[in-house]
Formats: sequence, C-alpha cells, structure tokens
Amino acid sequence: MLDDGPDVLPVVIVGGGPTGLTAAALLADLGVPSMILERWANPYPQPRAVHLDDEVFRILDAVGIADEFGKRSRPARGLRLVDRSLRVLAEFGRRTEVGRHGHPGASMFDQPELEQLLRGAVECRESVTVVTDVEVDLVVNEGNAARVELTDRRTGGRQVVRARYVLGCDGANSVVRRSMGTRWNDLGFTQRWLVVDVDTPADLRQWDGVAQVCDGRRAGTFMRVSDVRYRWEFQLLDGESADSFPDLNALEPLLRPWLSSTGIDELTLVRSREYTFRAHVAQRWRDRRIFLLGDAAHLTPPFIGQGMGSGLRDSMNLAWKLAGVIDQTLPESALDTYEQERKPHVTSLITLAMAIGVTMTGGGRIGDIVRSVVGPLLPHLPGVTQQAVDGASPALSASALVHSGWSRGRLLPTPAAGLDPRSLAGTLCPNAVIGAGEKRLDDVVSSTFLLVTITRPSRAQTDEIERRGARVMTVGEHSPLGRWLASGGATAAVVRPDRVVTVAGASVSAVYTYLPALGAPRVAVW
Repeated sequence: MLDDGPDVLPVVIVGGGPTGLTAAALLADLGVPSMILERWANPYPQPRAVHLDDEVFRILDAVGIADEFGKRSRPARGLRLVDRSLRVLAEFGRRTEVGRHGHPGASMFDQPELEQLLRGAVECRESVTVVTDVEVDLVVNEGNAARVELTDRRTGGRQVVRARYVLGCDGANSVVRRSMGTRWNDLGFTQRWLVVDVDTPADLRQWDGVAQVCDGRRAGTFMRVSDVRYRWEFQLLDGESADSFPDLNALEPLLRPWLSSTGIDELTLVRSREYTFRAHVAQRWRDRRIFLLGDAAHLTPPFIGQGMGSGLRDSMNLAWKLAGVIDQTLPESALDTYEQERKPHVTSLITLAMAIGVTMTGGGRIGDIVRSVVGPLLPHLPGVTQQAVDGASPALSASALVHSGWSRGRLLPTPAAGLDPRSLAGTLCPNAVIGAGEKRLDDVVSSTFLLVTITRPSRAQTDEIERRGARVMTVGEHSPLGRWLASGGATAAVVRPDRVVTVAGASVSAVYTYLPALGAPRVAVW
C-alpha cells in the first residue's frame, strides 16, 4: 500500500471526493505530485449534489472532463417560485445555451457519475497516487512538514506519511479539522429536510428548471436531474423523520401533486433520506502546512445549489498558489490569501442560501399571504431577474492578490490612482471567444498571469511584463473581452492563473506593476 520511510511528499490530500480529486488534478497539471488518502474504495453510489453553475463547469473544463460531463448533464431552465398548490408565483427563466464562460449557466447532474469522471481524470495523471481503504487518524504540523497518521482499514496496520502540505478535503466530519483544533462558526440556520430521488422513464411533464415551493407549513424543492431522474426535497414537520417515508406508498401523498397521470408503480425509489441543513463556516482554514477545503471548511443549505461547487472553487483558488510556493515563484505569504479570499466569498453564498430558505419557509400563514402578493411582482423589479439567473458569484475580497479600485485614506477610502471604483478586481474574467474562431480564452492561455488590454503596452512595459512571467493579450475595443473591460470602467486588467482579476484600471501603466514577479520556476525534483 504505502512505503514506510522518511520521504516527504509535496502534497497529501485527505479525502477523494469532488474537492480532493479536483485539487489533485489541478496540482498535477501544475507539476505538483500528490497523494490522495481515501476511506472508501469506490465513489459513494448515492446521489447528493445535483447542480452546478457555469463558473464551476469551467473548473471541470480545466480538469479536462467538460465534454464528458456535458454529455451526462442537463441544462436547467431557471427558477420558479410556486405555492403549495403549485401555482406559479414568479418565474426567472434562464437560457440553456452556452454563456460567457463557455458552458450552460446551470447544469443538473448525478454526483456519482461526476465522481467517476473525476477519478478517471486523476488516474490519467501519473503524478497522482490514490490510496483507498485507509482511515486518517491525525494530522500534525512538524516543522518543515506535516505528519499524517493513518490506519489500513483492511489489515488494521498503522502507518505514517509526511508532506510539505496537507489538504483536508474530508467532509463535514473532517478529521483534519479536528486535528487543527478549529471549531465551526454557526451562522444560525438548522432545518430538517427529506431528500427523495426517483427514477422513472415516464415524462412527468414538469418544467425543466428548479421549482421552489414557498410554504410556511411544508416548503419543498423539485428538479429534473436527468432524462429519468427526479429529485424532491421536503421540509420535515415535527415528529417526522425519514422513517416516516420508507417507501413510495408512504411518499405518494408528497409526490402526487407532481406526478400528473403517472402511477406510483412507474417509479423506482433511489433513496429517501433525512438531512439536517446547516450553515457553518470553520473558524480557521489554515494551520501552517494544513488547509481545509470543501465541506471540511464550510456547510451551506442547498437552496442555491452551491455546496459542492464551493469546494471546487476552493481547489481552484488554492492549487495554483500552492504550486507557486512549491516551485518558489510565489512567496509563502501567498498562501494566506486562500482564506482571506475564499472565506468571505463562501460566507456570502451561505448567507444568500439562508435568506432563500427563510423566504421559502418563514412567516407561517402571514408569510404565505405576503409571498402570494410579492412573488408575482419580483420578475418586474429592476435587476431581480438578472440577479436570480445570472449565476455570477460575488467578487473575492481584497488580498495581496486582489486589489480593488479603492485605497485607504486617512479618514475614508478614496479611489486609487488609475483604478476605477467600479473595478472588476476579484471577479472572474469571462471565458470569452478570442478572435474570429471558436477558441476561447482558456483554450489559448495556460496557467499563468495575463494582462488583458485594449491598448498595446510599450516595449519597456512588455519587457517588464514578460520578466515577471506573464503574458499580454491585446483585444479589440468591441471584442467580447473589450466590452467586458469597458463594463468595469477599465482598459486593462491583470488576470490570475485561476482567471480571477487581480486588478483593473484605466491604463496599462496603472495595473501592470501589480503583476507578481514570478520569473522562471525553480526546478523541483520529487
């Protein structure tokens, strides 16, 4: 299984779910070997996550599985708010064609299928070692390395591995988090829900989007996941549990409003399971050489479909920084920006999910009356529909690698020289079409810093940009990227390897010095 010995691995990843597998694949493509330690031999067979947006789809593209995932996923048409009788209160439609990031704005999928694709992607990368049937017992910092103690679940044998860095991707009950001694910050949301997955060849003739049942007594969610898979989520009442709904006969009163003429005998119950939806964020995401990612770092209610996706965002944010520190093109301090950027971002998404949950369920009978009156007005309010279906996540917070258009004055923030206060900093650069062909930004630019500009840099500026290990992309004013720059009041922007904007401003001279001096990587021998 493992060789006993003093060798220190570059990275050990605890947990082989979507977050850990994505981190391993991204690190491998950046030249960093890793070892995944996973408790189970095969991916968990039951469906869990079913939704991701185009920003997360773009991460799957970076891993190399976008085409296969696209064949196995289903674009979603948007969101409907309905009352307990399924009367539509409001509809926020979403186009299903490819959007600004090169993929549908929202996709429905089966998580076990996604995990199989991710496992296949990792197995194709020789620098990733996957060790299964092991239980990690403890992770401890030891000077220039972290020690991971584990037990072989088949033999009971105890072993130790050491790594420069350990990524805790081991879920809500994370051993890595407990080893760090960090606790949850409870954001104050707890609800018990029943999650029901059903397969049927019958067409239920329901809308191909997500329907949120806004009901003060029993809220619910319906979504079509695939050609044959449907999911319902029902808020459990006091005294109810999953044991109250062990089979389709018991579930029929809940499902019947959605089934039309479909008989219960035409359905196959995949699972009926109780979940407690919580809103938690770990107090600390890093302890020196140990990091938390995914559900080990944060738990979100599922009402905006960002739980699994937030874990993949963690991997994308951290992988290139870790690679840069390991090959010594970035300082160790760059790793501090992981928590600085990701923690506020995921907290804002969790807060939004909590608000949606309260909107769906709160207020009792009075709340139902308010929803029936206000709901139909929402699509007509300026910006509400765009916000509901746009899918763009919040900008990352300021860090050493994200610089907003504001500088700190003595009393109040003031606009920084050359940087527009409407700055694009912290947002995701679109995966726009480049030139007249079908190639997009991610197809033509590798994992490096990029200066996107509508004005060509001077020779001296170009030399300095290249000395810092970055590339220049000059685009037309009316090109997709040119229009994107203009939307942020900018003519130039520095874009990081994860496609997040470091800084944007009115000229090349205002932004190019924010490029880190990467230079050429120093060769590391593993």
